Amino acid sequence: MNDQQIQITTASRLAHTQEYYFSRKLQEIDALNKAGKQIINLGIGSPDMPPPPSVVDALTADAALPNAHGYQSYKGLPALREAMSAWYARAYGVTLDPNSEILPLLGSKEGIMHISMAFLEAGDEVLLPNPGYPTYRAAAELTGATLREYDLTADTGWLPNLAALAATDLSRVKLMWVNYPHMPTGTRASAAELQALVDFALAHNILLVHDNPYSFILNDNPTSLLSVPGARGCVLELNSLSKSHNMAGWRVGMLAGRADLLQDVLRFKSNMDSGMFRPVQQAAVVALGLGEEWFAELNAYYRARRERVFALLDLLGCTYSRDQVGLFVWAAVPAAYPDGFAVSDRVLYDANVFITPGGIFGSNGNGYIRISLCQKVEVLDEAIRRVEAALR
Repeated sequence: MNDQQIQITTASRLAHTQEYYFSRKLQEIDALNKAGKQIINLGIGSPDMPPPPSVVDALTADAALPNAHGYQSYKGLPALREAMSAWYARAYGVTLDPNSEILPLLGSKEGIMHISMAFLEAGDEVLLPNPGYPTYRAAAELTGATLREYDLTADTGWLPNLAALAATDLSRVKLMWVNYPHMPTGTRASAAELQALVDFALAHNILLVHDNPYSFILNDNPTSLLSVPGARGCVLELNSLSKSHNMAGWRVGMLAGRADLLQDVLRFKSNMDSGMFRPVQQAAVVALGLGEEWFAELNAYYRARRERVFALLDLLGCTYSRDQVGLFVWAAVPAAYPDGFAVSDRVLYDANVFITPGGIFGSNGNGYIRISLCQKVEVLDEAIRRVEAALR
């Protein structure tokens, strides 16, 4: 038998890009579970509840049709774009042309890559939040652009110091990532703070990309950055049904904003996929038509869960704001621990409970942990019992 193997080097663009943290951590958790540990995972924000039956019914009804299984338009069904446009008008007060200002995506995460590849290259600079969603960094690295972090800290209310940024050389900055309600800190931005972001981007000729998947979770005032005066000139906004409609695995997202910029993104996207499965699109149309009662019921579940997470954090001696919104709770670790990684390891290996160390989101998250609300109250109560026993 010939055991000869060729040697292939990876592309240089992967030199600084690591496997996604949760991809690696889930493998470790799987190994622990196979060893009998039965880990309670409070790390990932993957909704554990299903979408409404009407959404699933729409999927199965269309999937039963013989003509539902072919390639689809890269721009999505007209009915889907119209439903997304109507949702933006109803939810955010933002009017979008469904033919040119809405682009359906296979989840908003792919949109981060599409936007980065469409607009960034070597010689460009991109502003990234610290802490922030790690995919912003990974996508930027793959483009060859220069990464520039901007600090978000408790002292600044987890908002950027735009005056300090404006005092630096921004001549090579092409794109800035923002995300409010913010992940991982759960911070909301006021109308004045959103306006300041738009004014900053316009003043410095920066494409401002707003990642907005958490606006309906435990948030009484869902807001689109596109509703801010002047935003149409400089803003693209990503949105998703993953969190708001319990459809994370369905991969339904959208990009909204200027028609010419969306056309640029489509030039890249159309070379990467062959459209969204039509039954998924038809189901998304139904989901986007859900009324206020859906969000009220959804948030009642999350509100009860958040109270149990607060109790768990109290047990760990962490401090946190009760005003944060979104699918997670962000908390500062007690002084007895050097950082959030130490707390995460202690709880994982002593109590068989996984919580996310804040440091994976950037150096400004090192002193923090993040707990997901995507487990039932009964599971959270069991996590509390386990941690309480481990701390004795």
